[in-house]
Amino acid sequence: MAAYLIANVQINIPAAYEEYRKQVPATIAAHGGRYLCRGGAVEVLEGAFDPKRMVVLEFPSMAALKGWYGCPEYQEVLAIRRRTATTMLIAIEGV
Repeated sequence: MAAYLIANVQINIPAAYEEYRKQVPATIAAHGGRYLCRGGAVEVLEGAFDPKRMVVLEFPSMAALKGWYGCPEYQEVLAIRRRTATTMLIAIEGV
């Protein structure tokens, strides 16, 4: 069953965040993941939500998603994101 990572990213240091954007795609692909959306226009239709830069990733399974998130290669890249952005992440299984 597919699993999805949904991220709402507030970029605080844009120039430094670019290094994260360059490095992260290879780590995602190595775990069978792919981008469904990465940035782009966002419109809130209901509720109190303050979207920033929205990203949605699809992985073959929750195990693959968690394998990517915990892998040493991503942990190195994650350190860049944590220094340069404030992020809310959720993981959800598909139907």
